[in-house]
Amino acid sequence: MNLIDVTEQFATDEQCLAYLEAMRWPDGVRCPVCGNAKISRVTRKSGTVTRKNADGTERTHKQRTQVYQCLEPTCKEQFSATKGTIFNDSHLPLRKWFMAIALVVDAKKGISANQLKNHLGIGSYRTAWYMAHRIRKAMENPGPAGLFGTVEVDETYMGGKQRGKGTRGRSTAKKDVVIGLRQRGGPVKFVHVDDAKAATIQKVVEEHVHEDVELIMTDDWVSYPFALRRKFNGKHRSINHSAGLYVTGDNGEIHTNTVESAFSLLKRGVIGNFHAISIKHLHRYLSEFETRFNERKDKDRFGKTVRRMMGIEPMPYAELISEPKAEF
Repeated sequence: MNLIDVTEQFATDEQCLAYLEAMRWPDGVRCPVCGNAKISRVTRKSGTVTRKNADGTERTHKQRTQVYQCLEPTCKEQFSATKGTIFNDSHLPLRKWFMAIALVVDAKKGISANQLKNHLGIGSYRTAWYMAHRIRKAMENPGPAGLFGTVEVDETYMGGKQRGKGTRGRSTAKKDVVIGLRQRGGPVKFVHVDDAKAATIQKVVEEHVHEDVELIMTDDWVSYPFALRRKFNGKHRSINHSAGLYVTGDNGEIHTNTVESAFSLLKRGVIGNFHAISIKHLHRYLSEFETRFNERKDKDRFGKTVRRMMGIEPMPYAELISEPKAEF
């Protein structure tokens, strides 16, 4: 479902809410607090309400016009389909949320908060930035239990340039390491790690690659033979990039080109759209690119993202800004 489909199908907040209700309660509405199926519908006047946060500050959000009342005498909870979800207490209309989700899941190289702000007419950059991170949180998808077949493993270095030092590859400049694992013809996995030492690579590969994998392809970085010898002995093949080789083997099967193409898409998105991102939030950006890449041929990727948003706890703004941010 692309942006045009979303705007046509969800022209009002009521249509969005009906979609969320059907997704959350396919067998009929139930109280999210006590689970009771005996409920009644309550119609309220449209408008906004102001509530206090835990720190004493106030927040304003649009009041849902269609809510339910639990008829259990000991509960009496009033609720809508957004209760307990990322959408809860948001002052933004649901239709803008839906449009934002459609834009994010379809943007091959990502879309910045400033672009969301301008495209959707959101009042402030902070609101758009907060919205984008909540969508990214819903794109944190564990994916397959283990990659199999032929898996390519490589690492890339995310970070800024330092004067007088190398700016690409395994340089001495301070950069953050991302390990990429891609199953040929299948999904990709990005993992933010502290370094590219053998012990670190070994832990990541053993966690994400199935023990019955046929082959693991890497470049000639010295850590790989040590990282793979314990669990994947005899299954490791490498391509000598240092000698200027990029494809070898009788049928040209020894290479890391497919995982490198996934890295290229990630880096073009970061440099071209986001320009500078926080190390603290890097894992969410990796999840966004990873999930969008893996679901690129899935026609229900919009619905899957909304479904994940309905299943995770709200993320307070204070959680995003609670620690100092190191940007690159």
